[in-house]
Amino acid sequence: MKKARDLLKTLGSCRTHRSSNLVTLDRMEDLSNRYSYNPTLQWNPQVHDYFVKAYGSDHFSRISKSLTRPSCYCCIRVNTLRSTSDDVIEKLQAVMNKSGSENDLDSERCSSEANSIRHLEFSGNIPLEQTEDKANPLKACFQPAPVSKCQIPDLDYVVFVQGSGPHNINYDYAHDRPPKEVLVSRKCAEAVLRGAQVYVPGVVACSAHVETGDTVAVSVAVEQPGVSGGWGIGITRGTVLQGSQADPYYFERSGLYIGQGTAMMSRAGMFRVCKGVAVDMKDRVYELPSFHNVLEGDIFLQNLPSIIAAHALDPQKGERILDMCAAPGGKTTAIAILMKDDGEIIAADRSHNKVMDIQKLAAEMGLSCINTYKLDALKAVCRGNEPDNLTGSYCGNADNGVTEQVSDSSILNVERMSSIDINRLNIEKTMEKNAVDNNEKENKGTYVSKAEIRKSMRRERNGPGRNQCVGGRVEKSKGFPPNSFDRVLLDAPCSALGLRPRLFAGEETIESFRTHAKYQRKMFDQAVQLARPGGVIVYSTCTINPGENEALVRYALDTYKHLSLAPQNPRVGGPGLVGHCEFPDGYIEEWLRPGEEELVQRFDPSSPLDTIGFFIAKFVVGSKDTM
Repeated sequence: MKKARDLLKTLGSCRTHRSSNLVTLDRMEDLSNRYSYNPTLQWNPQVHDYFVKAYGSDHFSRISKSLTRPSCYCCIRVNTLRSTSDDVIEKLQAVMNKSGSENDLDSERCSSEANSIRHLEFSGNIPLEQTEDKANPLKACFQPAPVSKCQIPDLDYVVFVQGSGPHNINYDYAHDRPPKEVLVSRKCAEAVLRGAQVYVPGVVACSAHVETGDTVAVSVAVEQPGVSGGWGIGITRGTVLQGSQADPYYFERSGLYIGQGTAMMSRAGMFRVCKGVAVDMKDRVYELPSFHNVLEGDIFLQNLPSIIAAHALDPQKGERILDMCAAPGGKTTAIAILMKDDGEIIAADRSHNKVMDIQKLAAEMGLSCINTYKLDALKAVCRGNEPDNLTGSYCGNADNGVTEQVSDSSILNVERMSSIDINRLNIEKTMEKNAVDNNEKENKGTYVSKAEIRKSMRRERNGPGRNQCVGGRVEKSKGFPPNSFDRVLLDAPCSALGLRPRLFAGEETIESFRTHAKYQRKMFDQAVQLARPGGVIVYSTCTINPGENEALVRYALDTYKHLSLAPQNPRVGGPGLVGHCEFPDGYIEEWLRPGEEELVQRFDPSSPLDTIGFFIAKFVVGSKDTM
């Protein structure tokens, strides 16, 4: 009897020990899921339903997942007026071999099994060899080397540099011992995933007792739905992270760890200074090379679809070309190089500082055919009583059969002004009144205009401005006469839902989609007037939204009978979407018609090419007299 009791006691002890081990394993498994990178992109419910209708549930799920990951290679455009692809490849390899740093893409790291270009596996997890189209020209796009020349015909001036990922990071955690941690903003995390360091402005919260030299895990605070219906992170900057469930965003940041690095300053320093590197990233989920200040003027980092958009314009030497929304200047300089810097490119943007960035890039690349102007693309066609910037002559009243469809600028300004802008305006009016009162007291009879007071206030608030700092000047334009350009590129401002990596998409709504589309159509109306008969218009966006892509093409072809879609070279992207979408409010959004889909290029972020989401349409302008 005693033996039986001892046996039962032993068996019970074994069961308890086994149960304890299982609980420990479950906890460790939970922690391994927590300290990983497996984000889920949040969408507005109506936007999610719309995309499911457009792409299908499975396809959109793949797109959504791919958007949360960076492309696993860097795409570099070579300035062929200064160098060659072979020279650049040799120099890049020498730089990386010499550095011996984490950016050195040696053969061992480039043979990583996960998402390696060498093995033709991408974020879509579909090897090119398994695609249905066996004659797909993208098979020859990449060479099995860390740095290689693009094999797509006519794009031999493009160089690919491999990255790798996703990598499993050892955060050295235990159930009762969480790692020291730095929580960063979503925009900071997206930059880190592209290869950047963690800079001080991006730090939101930090563990206690973090000192310079400590190894810290880096996690992300992604916006969450707010009580009032908006989105936000709801964390006070400087919050102390304990690594417990009492932490803000403890559960929300599970699966949102992007790597670990070395703290370059103490916790106190991170929230005391305004700039500098807070964390030097050592182990990243995605390793992408950084070429900051490398071969400046000889190379330009640019997404492959953007390079193809400039190439599709097919610029010729001696032509006059307009880039309507030119900042930051990547496509502008690509066009200039394709023209051999022979001709004239008008690069316009509505932002003073962005125009200066274009000027700086053009000078850096040694290009002289680019003339920059500050100009709103909605007002690109000059009115009849205003001199144009090309000839100095006045624009005539002839509209060449094209109706100018730009609404009054005051209406546009009212539509754009948000409640935040109105509040800021009220605050500035109060500041101005106080400044006037103070000025009167101080000067006692010396008159200073309100304009001077406002200018002084702006300088105090924003600093001296880049034009005062570096002596830069930007010429303003009142627009250009109709039929002024041989070719027009409209890389339109858009919802940017094709850019990656992206960790948040909840701010876009069906209403905001329609607003984007409305302004894009107005810009396109201007482009149609500015392109001469026989000329070319290329329209592009970096979004996956059909309402800003295929629907714009439908609008263009239905509104302007003298426009027709033209084939593009090189053709790398996939076909466009055919059909339409009916919304719950009864609105029907028309897309492409059968036969038109192969004349546009749609770049799918979940495809084997592993690019950003992008769209390109090319139009030939026929005779405007036949309208």
